[in-house]
Order: sequence, then structure tokens, then C-alpha cells
Amino acid sequence: MAMTKPATLPGNSRFSSGPCAKPPVFALEKLADAPLGRSHRAAVGKAKLKAAIEGTREVLGIPDDYRIGIVPASDTGAVEMAMWSLLGACKATMVAWESFGAGWVTDVVKQLKIDAEVKTAEYGEIVDMAAIDYDTDVVFTWNGTTSGVRVASGEVIPADRGGLTICDATSAAFAQDLPWDKLDVTTFSWQKVLGGEAAHGMLILSPRAVERLESYTPAWPLPKIFRLTKGGKLIEGIFEGATINTPSMLAVEDYLLALDWARSVGGLPGLMARADANAQAVWEFCEANDWIANLAVDSATRSNTSVCLKFTDPRISDGAAFAKAVAKRLEAEGVALDIGAYRDAPAGLRIWCGGTVETADIQAMLPWLDWAFHAEIDAQAQAA
Repeated sequence: MAMTKPATLPGNSRFSSGPCAKPPVFALEKLADAPLGRSHRAAVGKAKLKAAIEGTREVLGIPDDYRIGIVPASDTGAVEMAMWSLLGACKATMVAWESFGAGWVTDVVKQLKIDAEVKTAEYGEIVDMAAIDYDTDVVFTWNGTTSGVRVASGEVIPADRGGLTICDATSAAFAQDLPWDKLDVTTFSWQKVLGGEAAHGMLILSPRAVERLESYTPAWPLPKIFRLTKGGKLIEGIFEGATINTPSMLAVEDYLLALDWARSVGGLPGLMARADANAQAVWEFCEANDWIANLAVDSATRSNTSVCLKFTDPRISDGAAFAKAVAKRLEAEGVALDIGAYRDAPAGLRIWCGGTVETADIQAMLPWLDWAFHAEIDAQAQAA
């Protein structure tokens, strides 16, 4: 029997995992103060870029002696800069449990050809972070955007480690509590948890990472956009707003608006609480319905931002086709946009639950997910 469509639509149907939903207060006219048509090296441009750096430090609670830089090519650019500039001084350990982590493995093993131990886990699971040799340089994602699995805590990372920890935190920053004393290099992009615009990455360096940069020269040539030192010294300007290449001042203004909104909801604790509430609504929905489940195997490591789901009903004959059909139904109704699983991930759905999403919109969307599932089951039965 066909289910009746729910009566209530989400106020915002954008649940994409990147670019993510804009902050609820967003409006284009609020970016009117962007110094468009001006040089980013003019006083007004430098001031905006500096404000973006210091606002990041303030909201995330980054230590004063850590450098924060705005770099090109989003989170990917920031991770690549770190790997190409820092790795090779000692053995590396590459950790991957989803597609982006696997990409970093390819870069290090096949492109840089660094001596590295590779540790992997299947989608929904995670590598045993306590079993890693932290006297090597360790590269890992904190939150697997494509698998919905995150590091439970940084307690297993030793304070007296010999190597550097290089952490891709792009879907964790501003939603999860990152232990800065355990992270030597941290990267993220504006288009994730704060719903900023694409193409800009953030590179955060601990004093240990700066020491490595100033004492080690890689054996391979570095493209201009990767160069963080000159004459054996850190290029401090990069971490004061003098970017390597030209940033979009419109995107910078958008990020500043997002930072202001983050402050208005209580800073990092407020953002984390919003993401937790959103994810909890989805988790409770999964517990109440036996045809859908969290892809994360262990509840301690399930993500509160990129919540990945799998269909478990035995009547489903083709999981990939079924998931796509459900996502298509929801999009056609204007209920949920861009919630299909990542192309390399197992078939299913991925619902973004970061702090820019309103819990009321998650709660309004979930009955529609119930409707779309049963509508597709009925369609499958009729076609059989």
C-alpha cells in the first residue's frame, strides 16, 4: 500500500556533504563589504585575510604558537602542500579508511615514492590508531567524509612522538574537538562545516612542523604554490594573510560572515552541539527502522557531520540502483538535495549534519526518507 506523502517540507533541503549548506543567516547582500576589484595586497585586503586567520584561531581554539595559512586548491591543496614539503625526512605511515585517505596513500607511495607503511580499513570501519608507530610521520583523515567514520579521540597519539602527525580534518573542523597538541599539521576547507565557498584551504602548523620545514629540504622539486620556506626559513607572510596566489575576496567575506555566525551560536561548543543534535536525529531514525543503518560499524567512531547510511532490507535486489532511486525521489520532491553516497563508497545515502544545518530540517526530511524508501520498494515489487 502506498504511503501518504508527509505534509511538511524542510525549510532548507540542502544536505550536501560539500559544498555544504550556508549558515542560516546567509544572504548575498551581507557580503557587500567585500573589497571587490581591489588588490588582496592592499591594506583592506590584508586586513580581511588577517581577520579570517585570527577568526579561525579564535573559534577553533588554536594555540598562539601555531601558524595558520590560507592556501590554494581547497583542503586537497593544503594536504598536498604538507606532504610534498614535509614528508621524506623519515619513514611514513599512511592511514586510510575511505576514498580521500586512499588518495593520499597514492600520492605518497606512487608519486613521492616515500618509504611508507600503509594501514587501511574497509568503509564503515577504522584503523586501530593505537597500533601505529608515531615515531614515523603519520598521515590520516580525522573524519572520513565518504565513510562517515571518525577518530574517536586523540588520546592514543603520544605527546613524545618522534614523527609528525598530518591530519586532514576537512569535515571535522568546527564540528569535532580536535586535540591541537596531538596534531602537527591540520588542514580543512571553507566549504565544509561552516558552509563557505570552495577553492580555499587552511593549513595549520605546529612549532614541530615549522621546525621540520626549516631543517629539512625534500629531494624533489616543489612547485611555487607548495613552497612554504625561502632560504631555509618559513615564509611568515603566508601565515599573516600574504597568500601564495590570489584569493577570492568575495569568498573571504563569506568566510568572515560564517565565522561571525559561529560566534553567535556559541563558538566551537555551540557548533559541535548543533552537529550532534542533527546526527542524533538521523541515528534515532535508523534505530527505529530496520531497513536502514549507519555505515559506521562502531557507534564510538560514527561521524556527526557526514552521516553515511546503508539500506539493509533483504527485498532490495540492486543496492546501488535502489539508493540512487530513493535519492532521486527526494530531490524531485524538493526534500533533500545531493544525498547520494560518494561515488567510491558503498551504495547508500550520505546526509550532512554539520552545524549550518537546522535540526528541524533534518527532522522534517526523515519522514520523507521513510516515504521514498517504501515508494521505491513498491515500485521494485511492481516491476518484478
